[in-house]
Amino acid sequence: MTTNNQVFPTLKNDLFLRAARGEKVERTPVWIMRQAGRYLPEFKEVRADVDFFTVCRNPELACKVTLQPIDRYPGLDAAIIFSDILVVPQAMGLEVQMIPGKGPHFPNPVRTPSEMSRVQYPVDVNATLQYVFDALTLTRQRLDGRVPLIGFTGAPWTLLSYCIEGGGISGSGMNNAKTWLYRHAEDAHRFLDMLTNVCIDYLIGQVNAGAQALQVFDSWSGDLSPHLFDTFCLPYLVTIAERVKAVHPDIPMICFAKGSNFGLAKLANSKYDVLGVDWTIDPATARSFVGTNKTLQGNLDPAVLYGGSEVISKEVEHMVRSFGTQRYIANLGHGMQPTHTVDSAGDFIQAVHQHSTKLAHEGI
Repeated sequence: MTTNNQVFPTLKNDLFLRAARGEKVERTPVWIMRQAGRYLPEFKEVRADVDFFTVCRNPELACKVTLQPIDRYPGLDAAIIFSDILVVPQAMGLEVQMIPGKGPHFPNPVRTPSEMSRVQYPVDVNATLQYVFDALTLTRQRLDGRVPLIGFTGAPWTLLSYCIEGGGISGSGMNNAKTWLYRHAEDAHRFLDMLTNVCIDYLIGQVNAGAQALQVFDSWSGDLSPHLFDTFCLPYLVTIAERVKAVHPDIPMICFAKGSNFGLAKLANSKYDVLGVDWTIDPATARSFVGTNKTLQGNLDPAVLYGGSEVISKEVEHMVRSFGTQRYIANLGHGMQPTHTVDSAGDFIQAVHQHSTKLAHEGI
């Protein structure tokens, strides 16, 4: 297959792409958010010598850690490029650090509209984010067609919240970011529009570089009320899908608006092919919201992976049976945690294979 003048190896396992497009599958495909990360000893070895964003900016290292879970778990049906959603604010001139044990930190967050002058816009993604494109192309080559390669971005609201809050969002109440929505709505929309345009260029560039599917992570949309979601979140998610699809109509796109299950019905009217769901919604309810023309992805509680192989198998069987094996991609309802074990991930993947193969044979 050729993309952006690159000739890539023939894809050998297209199960994930078929499920994303709503085609019939012989079993449910599976991949895991944060499948490359701190729970893997081989990843820890890489990180022992370099900091987080150095890995992101080095195509050889980003490729290496992207392939680590694929090498360890042959049952995975997709790879996702190793990067971070906050490379977009970095490309817009904002400093972002990754503090060990704490997470992302903006030394100088954009706390007031007057500080937007520090945000660089427009952005030439081919200059500022070329390292991600290079990592995608290299990884696509070295995957040798084993599984498809997913690219991604953070969603505008989630990126905005980091830019304003400065990191440490969990449990913060989003007071600083929400102040913008209530007191500086026009400036918030202006900032969101800027972020949206950069995300669109970034995603299109990822496909040109070799990404075979795209996911938009709206990790903090669940902190918004339905009204705020409809006003400051949904329109930008919809725009991203529309404009990326206008350039790459055949690329499967996933939207994961964590905690915003109330928005599923509206997202079902967008151009996203797949909607991710977390563990706080019943699969039957999620399906009733989106209908039969969208693929669902999710939604095992990551805490299940602490329960041991028997618990994992039981919960996975219930999950797959509830979703059904068609128009469904198995995943966690959020990402792998550093305290998860390599065996727990393996048990999850194996359980999906085992139960979905059996249930598909039964016509479920």
